Amino acid sequence: MNRMPSALGRRDKNEPEIIHAIEAVGGKVLPLVIGGGVPDLLVLYDGVLRLLEVKTEHGQLNAKQIKFMTEWPVSVVRTPSQALDSVGVELDERCRLAGL
Repeated sequence: MNRMPSALGRRDKNEPEIIHAIEAVGGKVLPLVIGGGVPDLLVLYDGVLRLLEVKTEHGQLNAKQIKFMTEWPVSVVRTPSQALDSVGVELDERCRLAGL
């Protein structure tokens, strides 16, 4: 029987709030559980697909993630605000959603 590595499927604690922020502005989020350096999230916003690697405040990239990023465009995000920036959500859209 094939066993999955213990880290496969482990998610960063800030991932749910990042997903919520993206979905709140109309984005679609697919959590990826692949391993091998593949980023955490595939995001569709405004017709564009993006890969996001979620890290906690002090989280570090591992060697496989760094290698993956040499061949694929990936944004590393630690906060909902960084995630919204990385997928191209404009400041005026954020203000509109916040009721400002």
